[in-house]
Amino acid sequence: MKTLILSGINLFEGGPLSIYYDFLDTILKLNMDKDFKIICFVHKKSLFYKYDNRVELIELPDSRNSYLKRLWYEYVYFHRYSLKEEIDIWISLHDITPRVKAKEIYTYCHNPSPFMKKDLSKIKYSITNVAFSFFYKYLYRINIKAATAIIVQQDWMRNEFLELYPIKNVIVARPNIKIDYEFKTQKKVTEKTVFVFASFPRYFKNFEVICEACKQLKSDTYEVLLTLDGSENSYSKFLIKKYGDIRTIKWIGLQKREQLFEIYNQADCFIFPSVLETWGLPISEFKTTGKPMILADLPYAHETLGTYEKVLFFEPNDSHQLRRLMLKIIENKDNIEYEGQIEKDAANPYASNWNELLSIIIN
Repeated sequence: MKTLILSGINLFEGGPLSIYYDFLDTILKLNMDKDFKIICFVHKKSLFYKYDNRVELIELPDSRNSYLKRLWYEYVYFHRYSLKEEIDIWISLHDITPRVKAKEIYTYCHNPSPFMKKDLSKIKYSITNVAFSFFYKYLYRINIKAATAIIVQQDWMRNEFLELYPIKNVIVARPNIKIDYEFKTQKKVTEKTVFVFASFPRYFKNFEVICEACKQLKSDTYEVLLTLDGSENSYSKFLIKKYGDIRTIKWIGLQKREQLFEIYNQADCFIFPSVLETWGLPISEFKTTGKPMILADLPYAHETLGTYEKVLFFEPNDSHQLRRLMLKIIENKDNIEYEGQIEKDAANPYASNWNELLSIIIN
């Protein structure tokens, strides 16, 4: 029996952990455990209890104690382990190409920070984020030539990898997006035009451009809902301090997923100004409403959106352009000439879901 190893020892919550779950779910739905001995290196076994009767789980709970510890596991521990086993396929699900002996090695990279334009003025909000954007550029490079292929979610990231690193094989694999909510037309609770931007307040999410646009808008026939209240971090405190007196902005705090979908039901338009995303899940979620969107004119947003009619794009640092687009929605929301776009086919190697990705890897 062949051996397939999955490693993601730093994945413990949120979207990154769901990638591990989705990948493993697909492997088991395809009954690959009949042909492969499947070994999973995980942060904690308790996170993977539902799989323990079909795969071998190896827990490394101290992998998150420090980055040095993480690197020791990736480059020393895994190497020693691989010398004792006959490994056919090793899939690393968290950015690092491990130093291992295996017939094929695949690295799933979902941190786009090395490709973001650096702005050292933002270091006051999160020295960790800024430092990691520099660090990841070099972390990706370590041992990358040993990978059979790199896996990314979007074509623009593939182009960045091919330009920056000495590799030739990068697979674009779209994530599986599950939206278990049915949007229904509801009677609005306000006559005002409602805009919404939902995100945790990190500096690269670019909340300021919305706030500046609101500062310029002289209308009182609209409101903008932002999912922060100033208690989250230093960045959100800065936003409240600088823009808290703008009456058209409603600071609603972080929302649970179901509450957020209810807000989408009531909203007239979605704004997404982020300058850094691997995918941009809120775009995919709001797309199912069929309502207007104003998106940052960046490659990730175009790829995430796909085919959609009711969309307008703006330069993410141009608050004046955003103000003009918001005013269009406020004054003419039923009679707007949208930009719209048709999804472009990604070049091969390309997988539209996990099944297709596994077909590429196994075959």
